[in-house]
Amino acid sequence: MTAVADTPTTVRAARTPRTRRRSAGASAAVRTALLWIASAAIGLAVWSFLAWWYGPTTIASPAEVWTAAKELAESGVLWTSIWASAQRILIGWSLGVVIGAPIGILMGRVNIVRQLLDPYIEFFRFIPPIAFVTLAVVWFGIGETSKVVLIFYTSVFIVTVSTIAATVAISENKLQAATNLGAGKLQIMKTVVLPSSVPGIITGARLAMGNSFLTIVSAEIVAADHGIGSMIWQARNYGRIDWTFVGIIVLGIMGFLFDRILRLLSTRYLARYGVK
Repeated sequence: MTAVADTPTTVRAARTPRTRRRSAGASAAVRTALLWIASAAIGLAVWSFLAWWYGPTTIASPAEVWTAAKELAESGVLWTSIWASAQRILIGWSLGVVIGAPIGILMGRVNIVRQLLDPYIEFFRFIPPIAFVTLAVVWFGIGETSKVVLIFYTSVFIVTVSTIAATVAISENKLQAATNLGAGKLQIMKTVVLPSSVPGIITGARLAMGNSFLTIVSAEIVAADHGIGSMIWQARNYGRIDWTFVGIIVLGIMGFLFDRILRLLSTRYLARYGVK
């Protein structure tokens, strides 16, 4: 028998689909990067025009904001504020997820628990955290606890409601199949309910993260020496509108990064549960 050697044409033909996929991926990445750059350029142009039109007392220009950011960074105020706010958000948000997810699963699966807790969930989730700022300071003092409690308050109900919706939406066929195979209630909870609820928990966690950033400013304005909210309030007192813009932009960047990290971790480690 004579072995037939692969010709260059055959090799090129075999590699063509993979090469095309890589080329398409690279082209998509370049296109996305160019769109981001174009979007940023347009945004900066519009911002610069509005700053020129209304004047520096109303809207700080990009150059003024950059100078103010360097000033705050060199003095250490910016980094201290970012670290303080990030700690408060992460602690309060984590507590909200850790407590809200189990409550949501229990309310979704156990009718008596849902009937007992549902009135409280539906009552308190419509009261904004800012309404409790004064009470939080009175009850927990001006330290870190009051800020963390407010972040927890704004997170726990969102995670709970999202988890309830995911738990209730579980197909009865899955539950019945597990029962027919001899699984007990605890086994069903561990092998069917909890894995099926993970996407809802992650969705609630992401929504809660966004609301945590909405709450941190009001919490830090009232009683805090450090934090982005405190920095924005001090900017008002000193008439530094450029500091205010720095605080707003930093909050947006922090929120973007936190959400991206959460999405990356959840899709990497929880993809088997249907998280995308």
